[in-house]
Amino acid sequence: MTFKALDSSAAPLYPIREVSRLTGVNSVTLRAWERRYGLIRPQRTPKGHRLYARDDIERVERILQWLNRGVPVSQVRELLDQPEAVETPAPQMGDWASQRQHVIHAVDVLDLGRLEVLFNQSLALYPVSLCISELWQPVIQQLEERWGDQFGASLQRRLLETFLRTRIGTRIYHANQLSNADEVMIARLPDDSSGFWALLMGLAVSASGYRVQLLDGELPLSEFPLAIERLGVRALLLASGHAERSDVIRRQLPRLADQTEVPICLAGPVARIRASDVENTAVAILGEDMSQALSRLRSMIDADPQA
Repeated sequence: MTFKALDSSAAPLYPIREVSRLTGVNSVTLRAWERRYGLIRPQRTPKGHRLYARDDIERVERILQWLNRGVPVSQVRELLDQPEAVETPAPQMGDWASQRQHVIHAVDVLDLGRLEVLFNQSLALYPVSLCISELWQPVIQQLEERWGDQFGASLQRRLLETFLRTRIGTRIYHANQLSNADEVMIARLPDDSSGFWALLMGLAVSASGYRVQLLDGELPLSEFPLAIERLGVRALLLASGHAERSDVIRRQLPRLADQTEVPICLAGPVARIRASDVENTAVAILGEDMSQALSRLRSMIDADPQA
């Protein structure tokens, strides 16, 4: 592969970190698209640092459009090279379906090595929000539906929970060291003992550029105002894959929202199930669609006069 020569007299060029901020695609994924698939070809400085032109950024945005339509990353290049007038092909969902089955099988047989490979590979090749919505979120939902009382379900659940907590926690820790952005606190609600949704939301919020304070464990809702004040977070995101108790949703959450000056947000299936119960309260509904949740969270933080 040959790369474009650096031309300092040309239009503005952007470093990889800025391209990542503008497009939402992390630098690891941008490098993978370049090295493994030749999807983008940035210019290079004499020391080898990547610099991207506006055309490169627009190309990244077109790649995202194809990925969001369900096209596997391995097939995107040939589509990018087609004329704009070419009819859009039907979404090819087999790639995601296959990846989901591989992950579920790894959980079934307790193959943590394979799970590690699938986790790292998915996050290296696809934007985090797309990875979560198309792979990890459906996998967790499918596993939760079938686990029930079957023999070995508790072991599978705890191993997956521990695996995700460790890997996601490590990613959040390192991302926090590089970020000077606002900090968001993320915690699970009482009935969500595994905390899968809080973990996935933590990964997504961190990948979108915020610092994340992930509370690993249940905290009484009455203590969140103290945590918000002492830790200086700009928003509190509470997540759950369950309906949660009525008194928590209808009384305790609105009371918490009235006691704090930062947005109190509800995310995950609980946000869909209980949306009507928090209408006309200060509790903000982010929903369970990861991209929409991130967009709504960013809008609230940007609109906050404390920001």
